Amino acid sequence: MTSLSPSRADAGPTDPAAPLLAVRDLTVEYKTDAGMVAAVERLSFDVGERQTLAIVGESGSGKSAAAMALMGLLPRTARVTGSIRFRGEELLGRSERQLREVRGRRIGIIFQDALAALNPMMTIGAQIAEAVSVHDPSLGPKELAARAADLLGLVGIPSPETRLHEYPHEFSGGMRQRVMIAIGMANEPDILIADEPTTALDVTVQAQILEVVRHVQERTGTSILLITHDLGVVAGVADRVMVMYGGRNLETGGVEAVFYQPSHPYTRALLDALPRIDRRVPRLAQIPGNPSPPGRRPPGCPFQSRCPHARPALCGAESASPLQVADLHTTSCVRVREIESELR
Repeated sequence: MTSLSPSRADAGPTDPAAPLLAVRDLTVEYKTDAGMVAAVERLSFDVGERQTLAIVGESGSGKSAAAMALMGLLPRTARVTGSIRFRGEELLGRSERQLREVRGRRIGIIFQDALAALNPMMTIGAQIAEAVSVHDPSLGPKELAARAADLLGLVGIPSPETRLHEYPHEFSGGMRQRVMIAIGMANEPDILIADEPTTALDVTVQAQILEVVRHVQERTGTSILLITHDLGVVAGVADRVMVMYGGRNLETGGVEAVFYQPSHPYTRALLDALPRIDRRVPRLAQIPGNPSPPGRRPPGCPFQSRCPHARPALCGAESASPLQVADLHTTSCVRVREIESELR
């Protein structure tokens, strides 16, 4: 069998001080009958070597649009501007042929709907082998089968040599998600984008999938960009977390800093809405109102219409840059210090 290792010998020269992935002012707009509508606005973040960054936000916050922009998988109706630098090399503006050299081989992805992503007419082994052979056509059938079995073993599927010959419908939802992780890791990418990998799975299977992700990272040394709406998922997996709302980054910091010292009212509202065993309340907290649809978001903070601390004169103004609230902890809330004083 082949073996997986944290080797990155073919990664090429890079600045050791630079982040593995550096995104700056990423904006994703879609052409509609009403004109160009922004799904992501001026998004900036870094992912370091062997680091897990979780991007958290509710549906429509722009998480998946940002992930698809990184992979160059958005439809032609989308316009992407800003900068996406991978190991110091700019990805925006590259041709489809050039992106194929990076996509799958150096940047992998786990799609959120495993049943839709897997081909029902192909065996599991054939689909994993295809992901490998696209980037390494020198491998023969026996080597591809050994590689596929090794990958299935890595993600915890028992009797991998036998299950290579089975079809997606013969796997449970959790097992299909493991197969998606195996395909994402097929070429030992430097970074793996996991787009809602635990969606539609029960809590027991979710825990198993997250354990698989942790195991894969330990074995291969890959960095992970985790896209999720579940703060509970973030707590046990991520090193850093970025909270998105309305296509923007509202808060970024270490997991403990964001969970125990949230600086943005939206982050605080999300945490207050989580059920906790250390407190008993008659009803879970709710965030009033609804998100503004793209194209009708107010200037300034996108959360201001639902925020109990909003002041239109301040929150309606565009903030030039994120505010530093602690070491490596930033927020977009211009009233962060005043709110902290009000809550004391």
